[in-house]
Amino acid sequence: MTQASARQTAPATAHEGQAHPIRLYLVCWGFLFVLSLASYMVDYAQLQGLLRWGLILLFMALKAGLIIAVFMHMAWERLALVYAILLPPLAAIVFMGIMIAESGYTLEARETHFSAPE
Repeated sequence: MTQASARQTAPATAHEGQAHPIRLYLVCWGFLFVLSLASYMVDYAQLQGLLRWGLILLFMALKAGLIIAVFMHMAWERLALVYAILLPPLAAIVFMGIMIAESGYTLEARETHFSAPE
């Protein structure tokens, strides 16, 4: 059997790999740089209060999303794998939001029932 016929009959198990263009990574790095610069500018502009924390968290989430999508190759994975990795943290965030919303009621109930009688 010659090498040419061996290559034709051999199963295609050798995966050549998937190479993404370098431009994709450079553009992603550029966006990460711009988002980091914007996050720095929030501090430089001395924004205060809810606007400051909202912008910092927004830029942080955008940077994390870019890193997950491009550098962890989640943009090219099957949807089931994406759900398996992304849904648990999202569910935890929703449950923390519910706990924060209910914390006022819990504090009020504790102050009412456990306070010293007047």
